[in-house]
Amino acid sequence: MGRYVLRRLLQMVPVFLGTTFLIYALVWAVPGDPFEGKCGERDCPASYVAAMREKFNLDDPLIVQYGKYLLGLVQGDFGLTSSGVEVSTRIAAAFPVTVRLALVALLVEAVIGITAGVVSGLRNRGFLDSLVLVSTLFLISIPVFVTGYVVQLVFGLQLGWISPTVTTPTFGNLIVPGFVLASLSMAYVARLSRASISENRRADYVRTALAKGQPNHRVVGVHLLRNSLIPVVTFLGTDLGAFLGGAIVTEGIFNVPGVGGLVFRSILTKDGAMVTGVVTVLVLVYLLMTLLVDLLYAVLDPRIRYD
Repeated sequence: MGRYVLRRLLQMVPVFLGTTFLIYALVWAVPGDPFEGKCGERDCPASYVAAMREKFNLDDPLIVQYGKYLLGLVQGDFGLTSSGVEVSTRIAAAFPVTVRLALVALLVEAVIGITAGVVSGLRNRGFLDSLVLVSTLFLISIPVFVTGYVVQLVFGLQLGWISPTVTTPTFGNLIVPGFVLASLSMAYVARLSRASISENRRADYVRTALAKGQPNHRVVGVHLLRNSLIPVVTFLGTDLGAFLGGAIVTEGIFNVPGVGGLVFRSILTKDGAMVTGVVTVLVLVYLLMTLLVDLLYAVLDPRIRYD
């Protein structure tokens, strides 16, 4: 197991270098002056533009720019924004909020999606199966921003059951935005769980366990569910990274002060250092989540061993 983890970590190095280089190159290759509008309605003086270009190494060749950025990144320095604020400080303030939102969404997605999928798979072609299929199809057909606005309008403004905006981003206040963020993925998890349960319930090991007289709840919970969760865990693991990077719309609807709003404002103001720093952190999260998912395979299925 140790050698496998070390090998996977070494494989992450070229992936990290390749993705961060593309991100850096694309962000700073956006047409237009990155310092436009920084001096109000008038154009910025040439001395200011020259100083800013020197500050962000924009006059150096691209590979040199990236090398200097990577050198600072290794030392924990994500650089400075155009206003002189450290990128790491802004990320440290906003990222924990988005992490809490993503964890709430992942919990909602896993609990509701897997439960619905297991019930539907065990009651194949029954009423509950049809209800789950119709409900998930309904959620898949509706974009997340529509779900968010409907939930905010109906349950927040008309019925008054929830707060339409998140004033304090605690776990309790993030349940409704987390449900909205997870609504689409929850439907996919339910369908994926249903298909996996329906396929594995006819497997030989399930029939053997039933023939030995094991109770039904043990057959489902220990044998059937563990083997059926492998594709679901893969989806959930990668979805956590997607939640972290794709929460811009949900955070905007419920006014959640997270990474989504930070990236959106940085794109509008052409703050390349902030966008590059946030996306670099998300790349690291994706890489670590894929490693964690691979290690969880051996926990769910004892037949899987990493030598």
